[in-house]
Amino acid sequence: MTELVAQEEQEEIDEFRITKLDLSRIVTENDTPVDNLFSERQMRLLAESLYTSWAGPGEGRTFVAMANVGLFFHLHQPPLVPNVLVSLDVTLPSGPWEKEHRSYFVWEYGKPPDIVVEIVSNKVGKELGDKLLDYARLGVAYYIVYDPGQFVSQHPLRIFTRQGLRYTEITDAWLAEVGIGVTLWEGEYEHMTDLWLRWCDQQGVLLATGQEALAEKSQQLAFASQRAEQAERRAAALAAKLAALGIDPELD
Repeated sequence: MTELVAQEEQEEIDEFRITKLDLSRIVTENDTPVDNLFSERQMRLLAESLYTSWAGPGEGRTFVAMANVGLFFHLHQPPLVPNVLVSLDVTLPSGPWEKEHRSYFVWEYGKPPDIVVEIVSNKVGKELGDKLLDYARLGVAYYIVYDPGQFVSQHPLRIFTRQGLRYTEITDAWLAEVGIGVTLWEGEYEHMTDLWLRWCDQQGVLLATGQEALAEKSQQLAFASQRAEQAERRAAALAAKLAALGIDPELD
């Protein structure tokens, strides 16, 4: 019992130390432009469609999605900066301008992200080298590399799942532990037509962007209005026929 109490006290001390870390020297943003127009849109597409159309991994479970934000896993190590990360069962903290809330600090959120997506835009990013090892060691469950220009691989989409301390490549695009899938989709997003990486459900149905959801809602309303107009015309035609037969449709 004494050992258990001592362990609990030590955990409380460790937690206190973590929450009181001096972050004043950590650089959470450097204002340096990164990547190209396609990659910038691709990152936004992935984050936006999640917040627009995904309820999360299950009832009552939350998630956060971030694009191009520092992922800090050690106080004295530089951060990783994934193009997109998704983390389950966490919420965004209040006060986003506070130092400890500006990036994804693993010790603040209590866990590593569940998905990391890297979008390859050149041959020097080491997406299938150092980053592959780093994210596995960090404990990220799924690592996705999208290489539309085939700079580092002959396959534009590669998906890895963590087993032990390493990643194993998989062909299944359904990320079962998260409850979401990925697919490639050719179409237009923000006035740019290309082959995009998209989220989807288990049946392959895309998670809609805000614009797509609005267009679908407008289409549904237009269809409902059209059906109502057709019903009115049929009722008017029927009333005219009854009137021609000398029958008043208003009478019981």
